[in-house]
Amino acid sequence: MSASEPLVLGIETSCDETGVGIVRGGTLLVDAIASSVDEHARFGGVVPEVASRAHLQAMVPTLERACATAGVTLKDLDAIAVTSGPGLAGALMVGVASAKALALSLGIPLYGVNHLAAHVAVDIVEHGPLPEPTMALLVSGGHSSLLLVPDVTAEIHSLGATIDDAAGEAFDKVARVLGLPFPGGPHIDRAARDGQISIDFPRGLTTGRDLERHRFDFSFSGLKTAVSRWVQAREASGESVPVADVAASFQEAVVDVLTRKAIDACRTHGAQHLQIGGGVAANSRLRAMAQERCDAAGIELRVPRPGLCTDNGAMVAALGAQVVAKGRPPSRLTLGTDSSLPVVEVLMSGASDQE
Repeated sequence: MSASEPLVLGIETSCDETGVGIVRGGTLLVDAIASSVDEHARFGGVVPEVASRAHLQAMVPTLERACATAGVTLKDLDAIAVTSGPGLAGALMVGVASAKALALSLGIPLYGVNHLAAHVAVDIVEHGPLPEPTMALLVSGGHSSLLLVPDVTAEIHSLGATIDDAAGEAFDKVARVLGLPFPGGPHIDRAARDGQISIDFPRGLTTGRDLERHRFDFSFSGLKTAVSRWVQAREASGESVPVADVAASFQEAVVDVLTRKAIDACRTHGAQHLQIGGGVAANSRLRAMAQERCDAAGIELRVPRPGLCTDNGAMVAALGAQVVAKGRPPSRLTLGTDSSLPVVEVLMSGASDQE
């Protein structure tokens, strides 16, 4: 490994984006992405087999584009990091197999990292080292989580998570009800800008016994159902559906719950910094409300630019670079995948030769 800051390549294939990022120390050199989202749009959601095939087709061209853009060769690399979970099983296998082949052929260390931890670590290339501890709110298609992060390379504590539909899933399902395209998040965000927050949709797990039992957990299934029933009742009465107003009111309910619980978690655990990551973190209303509430509470807010919130290789490379800098042991070449890898497991080691 070079004496200077490590040059780390990150590979991300947990869902429908083939991401390759290259980071030197804390500096992002390139973030190359090949998305298969258009291939899934006609199905209204991600099809695992389609995603896996797209990763296979995109991997080599995306690697070549990343190296060319960064002005480096594969032989310049000091280490390779790859998402080994959680995610779609077949999609993860494509990324891990590619990373293992590269690491073996180049003779450099391999690090299997947690996708969710990488969403936290990516902010390092945007705003510098993470304060320790940091409170992280992760909001994506499959995850809505509150995490206390003393050390993103080794120690993450889960305070709460979604107990049914995550925020991103709710955006997709409500978009379908409103006749908006997949993925739903950007389209609802756009429609909401022209709407009025005029409908009082429910805020799950925020009152009474639900709040006592699930203080830092999330539930958006009831909200999704409430929107669907409201729209159905409107259509049954022969009235037109005010799509922009429904989108704005639904979005406000989601964002209110996310930010309210995040601020509560910061206060409860004495965290002075809140970092928001995951695809839903690109939502303009979430970013605005989080800033307002953090300012009022005296909490510093850190949110990466929208392009780094969605799945990408830069976040994997950023976490890999931190893992290398902290001297964490690399994964074995027997590294596998875990589609349900818990966020508290930052690194996967792989089975030993004796197992």
